[in-house]
Amino acid sequence: MPTTARVVRLTARPEGLPGPEHFTVTEEPLPAPGPGEALVRNRAFLVFPGLRILISGQGSDLPLPHIAPGDALFGPALGEVLAAPADGPLRPGDLVTHLHGWRDQLVADAGQFTPVPTGFPDPTALVSAASAGYGALTRSAPVRPGDVVLVTAAAGAVGTLAGQIARLLGAARVIGTTRSPAKAERLTAELGYDTVLVPGERPFAEQLAEAAPEGLDVVLDLVGGEQLTAAVDAARRGARFALVGAVSGQLDPARRGGDSPAVIDSFRVTTHGLSLRGFTVLDHPDLEAEWRERLGSWLSSGDLVFPRTPVAGIERAPQALTRVFTGDTFGATLVEL
Repeated sequence: MPTTARVVRLTARPEGLPGPEHFTVTEEPLPAPGPGEALVRNRAFLVFPGLRILISGQGSDLPLPHIAPGDALFGPALGEVLAAPADGPLRPGDLVTHLHGWRDQLVADAGQFTPVPTGFPDPTALVSAASAGYGALTRSAPVRPGDVVLVTAAAGAVGTLAGQIARLLGAARVIGTTRSPAKAERLTAELGYDTVLVPGERPFAEQLAEAAPEGLDVVLDLVGGEQLTAAVDAARRGARFALVGAVSGQLDPARRGGDSPAVIDSFRVTTHGLSLRGFTVLDHPDLEAEWRERLGSWLSSGDLVFPRTPVAGIERAPQALTRVFTGDTFGATLVEL
């Protein structure tokens, strides 16, 4: 059994965007499992942009704790059980998901690990952030047959699956946004987006008016800023907005990561009966089981694919986070161990 673990820790709180120099990979003693505890070796963990907020120390009432200098990073991970309580449901060899990423192995209470169903078609898909997209499109802004749907930040971990999910839920037209023309081509060629807009090439509101001349019914927004402003202006009566992220502020080097101002026409919200709702997975405890069932079914049938950017080795995890911040990834960014 292993007696040490490699762990990624924050060594200094950055003024702007975190870089590799703000982290260190340490080798630390790993205790033997105590009563009720399991020993797990991680196979992969997710690198996600929301860490900017947790690292910055900004924002209040967040669903996850801040990360201070000296703290270990954390996040969704897939692991293999090495040892577990004899009277519990886990057995050595079982695959599990949990929130103790950014380390290669760990000991924790066995109740913190969720078993992966036997025969699940692509277990790493369970650690993506895509459950937020599914939840937003079924809870906060439910898609109805024939809807026109906009997904901002479509090339990220949520967006690459959200466009596919919107189609599977009955959307007639799915529009995406990304800052990269190359990613826009991939999203239309590989993932079924009808069109993908590239902000900055032309005024975004102009692009959106051309892509959805009759307006939008559903918006899954992960960006905020000018894209949210334009989406409100392009919304049809009764349109539903699910606000899942705000990377325009979150990844702005000039900001601290804990806010993302946007101008919204409140008069249009009122006169068109628009609904704008924030979405977090933690507000929907019933979501995870439903998402796992539908994800497994869609992956097995080939109706949904799971795009990812793999990164080999925990020592490359800090650089992987920088790649996420700079947009040099496609789909979920996973450090594989």
